[in-house]
Amino acid sequence: MPSQRHTPRDDRGPEKRGHSEHTSSSSNDSPRSGQREYRDYKNNRGRPRHPDKEVDKRVRELDAERDPLSLPEEIVSEATKAGQRVGIPLTRQDDAQWNISDLQQSPLETLKAIAGTFGIAPSDGASKQELIFEILKSRMKANGLMFGEGTLEILPDGFGFLRSSNYHYLSCPDDIYVSPSQIRRFGLQTGSHVAGQIRPPKENERYFALLRIEAINRLDPSARRKTVPFDDLTPLHPDKRIIMEHASSDMSTRIVDMLTPIGFGQRGLIVSPPRAGKTILMQQMARSVLTNYPNAYVFILLIDERPEEVTDMEREVRGPQCEVISSTFDEPAQRHIQVAQMVIEKAKRMVESGTDVVIFLDSITRFARAHNSEGESTGKLLTGGLDAGALQKPKAFFGSARKVEEGGSLTILATALVDTGSRMDDVIFEEFKGTGNLEIVLDRDLVDRRIWPAIDISRSGTRREEMLLDPNEYKRISALRRSIADQSPADAMHSLVKQLAKTQNNAEFLLSVKDED
Repeated sequence: MPSQRHTPRDDRGPEKRGHSEHTSSSSNDSPRSGQREYRDYKNNRGRPRHPDKEVDKRVRELDAERDPLSLPEEIVSEATKAGQRVGIPLTRQDDAQWNISDLQQSPLETLKAIAGTFGIAPSDGASKQELIFEILKSRMKANGLMFGEGTLEILPDGFGFLRSSNYHYLSCPDDIYVSPSQIRRFGLQTGSHVAGQIRPPKENERYFALLRIEAINRLDPSARRKTVPFDDLTPLHPDKRIIMEHASSDMSTRIVDMLTPIGFGQRGLIVSPPRAGKTILMQQMARSVLTNYPNAYVFILLIDERPEEVTDMEREVRGPQCEVISSTFDEPAQRHIQVAQMVIEKAKRMVESGTDVVIFLDSITRFARAHNSEGESTGKLLTGGLDAGALQKPKAFFGSARKVEEGGSLTILATALVDTGSRMDDVIFEEFKGTGNLEIVLDRDLVDRRIWPAIDISRSGTRREEMLLDPNEYKRISALRRSIADQSPADAMHSLVKQLAKTQNNAEFLLSVKDED
């Protein structure tokens, strides 16, 4: 029996191969039938026909579809369908590139539905801006793109880098490069929070690079041009009070809230000798702001601080709306200046966007020392070896605090060191004394007698406090101050703490104060 020889299949197509050697008497042997057979072969990868015509038809339809989607493509496909169900317009139907302005025009419930398609579980207090930002991040990751964000620092050469608050805005290998053209195009400034698509470094490059800007200060990049520069905003007296009271057992914040009321836009000094409890007081005040005002943003800026104090502050004061930024005493003075500049510039950009920002600075004395050692010398020395021009930038930092008519505010509460044995520190305090509109003075004598908080009531107060207090509340607080005016600071604080401990809140206590009028 002759052996059967296997002939390789010719894939040149019916028009290029002879039909006579493959034809039969069937009607399917026409040239059109050959083309169909070849097309079926290419589309179905030589799949044999199924006896059931309907099943065979469906199988071949499925095989004719495009290749299976990758995981990111499947995620985007499902998100696209979800976006169409909830009525979100797509700027590009092929890859579901949602524009930030489209999301901003959508109601909160719609945004939550979109977030659910990406597996985002928004918290109860999540704002619309935060939700949009998380959707943009997830969308780019679903598309297989790299997402990056950070606070921009523009260098003298014109380009910049996105720094991370996790590293206290230090220069790091994973910083993101921003080109001068992008900075000019979008009018970016130092302190702007920029987010967008990034790419890994190419050969001979050291840093990631920003490809496309998706958001500036968590807003549409086109909206950035509509914001008013910080220096052109209209400053006003603080008239919206920051309620510091948040727990009946926290006497420090209750007393501060009653005797030295603080408003959004306040510029305050916490005058303190060493070991008088200023750090603990700042922690309690920062926690009060975060608890009572979840939409406010809090910076705790520690300059020339001990490392253990930084760790303690990071553990005690935490939250999504809080940053603890520090430079320790073992770092150079130039680093102290750089970190403070980043914080104040970021705060200004946030105020331009209408955010209430609160900065706790510890301390402005050490900040001025850093400028004295690193700044250009004017040749004029004040008492204690302080250069006459060393306080220009620290005063500009402190003077940035204000409430603005256009919306938003910048509150700065800074500590000033006294009785340190340094004549320079005393001169620095004297230069800043009177520049603020609030002073909280801590007394070393109260600390020695273990009376907390160690606040000297007679020397502490707020300018124009009547703008922050209810008229009836203002009368009762004035009566309280008159009743303890003749007592020593230690006796006055001791008696006040005892009376406050008997009540659950300040309102209950003030109702017990007799109005002499």
